[in-house]
Order: sequence, then structure tokens, then C-alpha cells
Amino acid sequence: MSREAGKSRFQLDLRRHLRSQNICDNLIHLICEIAEASKYVINAVRTGDLGVAGTSNLYGEEQLALDVLSDRILRKRLIHSGVVCNIASEEMDDIYQAQLPGPDLYSVAYDPLDGSSLVDVNLSIGTIVSIYKGCDLFQEGRKQVAALYLLYGPRVSMVYSVGNGVHEFNMNSLMEYTLSRENISMLPSGGIYSPGGLRKKYTPATEKFVSYLETKGSRLRYSGGFVPDMNQILLKGKGVFMYPALTDAPKGKLRLLYELNPMAFLIEHAGGAASNGKMPILDVKPECLDHREPVYIGCFEDVRKAVEFLSEENG
Repeated sequence: MSREAGKSRFQLDLRRHLRSQNICDNLIHLICEIAEASKYVINAVRTGDLGVAGTSNLYGEEQLALDVLSDRILRKRLIHSGVVCNIASEEMDDIYQAQLPGPDLYSVAYDPLDGSSLVDVNLSIGTIVSIYKGCDLFQEGRKQVAALYLLYGPRVSMVYSVGNGVHEFNMNSLMEYTLSRENISMLPSGGIYSPGGLRKKYTPATEKFVSYLETKGSRLRYSGGFVPDMNQILLKGKGVFMYPALTDAPKGKLRLLYELNPMAFLIEHAGGAASNGKMPILDVKPECLDHREPVYIGCFEDVRKAVEFLSEENG
């Protein structure tokens, strides 16, 4: 390939790239609407109120003003897209019905501003989105038709998959998303680990797994934000993130609908794996909006090793 051809290929905009994926126009439109909404979210992050909103979400967590504003921006865009029937957000108490069920409509679950508590110290944060065909959000994650996240860091980037590879786009000076990397792939094993939760609350099996990672030379890389930590593992193609079962939180912390399913979809389509320690995350059927699962996600062999330690503990 010539230099000019390579340059042209990597200047593909998001809509043109989506059209190459052999997906329907409604799904292209929906993903582009989410990308458009992100422009307003990043503006809110850069200029908005860093205080609390004075409200709590479904889970009793105090909402920050940026959480509420980001949720409002995304929800409004999804409603006006005309192709979404049901919407679930980490910041809403119930599923929002944007319109009555109909053919060629989608349901969307999202975390509007993952890691928002890191904004006041200027660390990277993100948005995570899961998309299903039809109006049923309580499906196994393997039935997603698309998943993506947006990272608001030194650069704004978007990583998406519709089941045909995992692709990264960066926002340019005109606030347009252009292709920066196609068909991202994971190595079988990696040298980075990002462990969530207090280590003193780990079960013996998880502690053994961490010791195994440290013995093989894995380096600790944990920012406190799910999106930036997963972005590092995915784009470097190596490593594992975990938020395991804790002695006082056997289901862990992260939510299946808003966080785990979309990330697991992306990681699997890049050749990695995601497990709750017993089964693949994408095979877990959500029971409620607040469904949580422990998670080990990243390089295939590292996740397999975690499952091996956990199976010994569980007999």
C-alpha cells in the first residue's frame, strides 16, 4: 500500500466507516447520534459545574452535576434519533420508553459519565454504551448488536464494534471522529493488571491470582476509572482488569447492563475474554437494572488463569 493510500485509509470518518460494516442505516444513524452527543458531553466536562446535583440515583449514590447533565444530553439525543424505543441509564431509576415498539428500533443502556468523581482532579473519564435490537434490554450481552465507549482524556476517542472487529476513532480539531486504528487485537497474555476493590477484602482465590500476576512480572496500572483502564489494556493489547467478588460484596461493584456487557463485547471481538469467574460475562442474563457481577476481563490466557484459581476455591 502506498503512503498516500495508507494516509487516506486512516482519514476515514465515522459514518463512512460504519457504512463499510454492512449494517442497517438505523444503526449507523444511532451510533452517529451518540458520537454527536459526546461533543456536548466533553464540552460539559471541560466547562461544567463540578459540584453535586443534590440528588441520588437508583443505587443511593450521590449524583454529581456532570452526571446529571451528561445523562440529559445523551438521553435527549437518543430520544430524538427516532430509532430508539427503550433507554436505560445508570443515572435513571427506570427504563425510559422513547417510543412504542416497532420494526428496526433499538434499545440502549449506557453509563453517561463513568469515573465522574475523577473530573475534579483532571483524570480521564468516559461514556459506555450498549445497543440491542428490539425493545428488550434484559438480554444476554452476547445479543448486543453494537457496543462502544468514548474516552475523554488528553484526546477524545471512540472505540466501537458491531461484531466485525474493534475500531478506534479520534476526535480532530473540527470535532469530527476519524479512524486511527482498525481491527484492534489482544495478545494471549499481558503484563498489566488493573485491580479494583480493597485487596484486604479479596477472597483467597483472587489473592492467589494477583500473586500469580505479580510473580510473572505484571505491572500495576489502576486509575480508578473503568474506561481509561480498559482503554489502556485494549489499545496496548495486553493486560487484565478485575473487580472481583469481595468479602463484603460477593457480586462486586460493576453493573452488567451499563459497564460489563459493552466492555466484554469489545474485548471478546478483539480476541480477549471476560468472565465473572464461573462463566463468560456475555452469557449472563440480566435480572434487574442493578445486576452486578464480579469481572475478570482482558487477555484470554490471563482470564482463563483467574477462572482456574476461582474454580479451585469453589470446588
